[in-house]
Amino acid sequence: MKKLLAVLLVLAMALSLCACASKPQETQKTDSQTEEKTEEAPAEEAPAEEAEATGNTVKAGFIFLHDENSTYDLNFMNAAKEACEALGVEYIIKTNIPEGQECYDAALELIDEGCNFIFADSFGHEDFMIQAAKENPNVQFAHATGTKAHTEGLANYHNAFAEIFEGRYLAGVAAGMKLNEMIDNGTITADQAKMGYVGAFTYAEVISGYSSFFLGARSVCPSVTMEVTFTGSWYDETAEKEGANKLIQNGCVLISQHADSMGAPTACETAGVPNVSYNGSTESVAPNTFIVSSRIDWAPYMTYCMECIRDGKEIDTDWTGTLATGSVKLTEVNEKAAAAGTAEKLEEVRAQLENDTLEVYDITTFTVGGNGVESYMADVDTDPDYTPDTEVVVDGAFRESKFRSAPYFDMQIDGITLLDTKF
Repeated sequence: MKKLLAVLLVLAMALSLCACASKPQETQKTDSQTEEKTEEAPAEEAPAEEAEATGNTVKAGFIFLHDENSTYDLNFMNAAKEACEALGVEYIIKTNIPEGQECYDAALELIDEGCNFIFADSFGHEDFMIQAAKENPNVQFAHATGTKAHTEGLANYHNAFAEIFEGRYLAGVAAGMKLNEMIDNGTITADQAKMGYVGAFTYAEVISGYSSFFLGARSVCPSVTMEVTFTGSWYDETAEKEGANKLIQNGCVLISQHADSMGAPTACETAGVPNVSYNGSTESVAPNTFIVSSRIDWAPYMTYCMECIRDGKEIDTDWTGTLATGSVKLTEVNEKAAAAGTAEKLEEVRAQLENDTLEVYDITTFTVGGNGVESYMADVDTDPDYTPDTEVVVDGAFRESKFRSAPYFDMQIDGITLLDTKF
């Protein structure tokens, strides 16, 4: 019996030792599995990392000179919301930001709020955007209407504009057709076909706009002339209204503008004078006189920039939108005020512009000081003295927006009279 108990005791001890020996083996196995997962994780997560590299989170910040009461800024606001909402991008909008240190401060505030894409919409914002870009290389800055990106050489600062001179030309065609209708029905004579234009400043951007508008009108109404007055402000409703009234009193029978309030359209509606506006329809305040409006649609550019950031691609230093990119647009023609057949004529001319059978600044269609233009050196690489540096007449046309996105057409062509200047 004792021998049996001894054997059982020995067996129990042996089993106990086996059990103790098995525990380290289980622990070792568990550690081995963890190591295997750690080693395999990069291969398993590689697709996710690749997706992150081509799917970066974008948060956008927008700096606007005025608010929704400005047709100019409202056009940008609508584009920003459209582009961000289509891409599912979170965004912050700052309005009424002057062309000064306030722009720089606004940019830094947007960065503090997590924005890695910042866009500003006014010419005078540029230097402050550049300052912010230099100090924040990991944030992408885009600026509309600016001129310095191609010479600054910053990887995170970009300019953009569009060939809006083609849109202005089309709007001018609509204006010329209205003048022809007025001549045909005896409201005016051919030598009374004088248009008026309310501009903000005597800058190339405005000069290019009113010159292309005038050439479009003259392409269908050869006797047209035009007077231009400047307000010295991008947005001054009183000054714009007064400017339009001054032009009307001077005998201008149709008014257009490159200024941002409803001042000129309101004056036209009151006086019963046809109006071609800019940056969007003004039919709400001028239902009987508004004809059509040209504008830049900024949504394609904003979408392009945010997609580049998301996909880890570089943004063009200097980007130019076109009719083909959907960046140059006209509103619907207001048939109540436009001449019959205007919409059809605009489609015809648009097709010519798109297939390059028509050039807005064909040098055979205008003169300067009575002389033809065969060569012109423009200030493309902006400097403080606005020194001409680039030959821009190529193959029989002034090539606007070819050598940089922002306009540089600043010739004063015959047929247009400036009543004043504002720089």
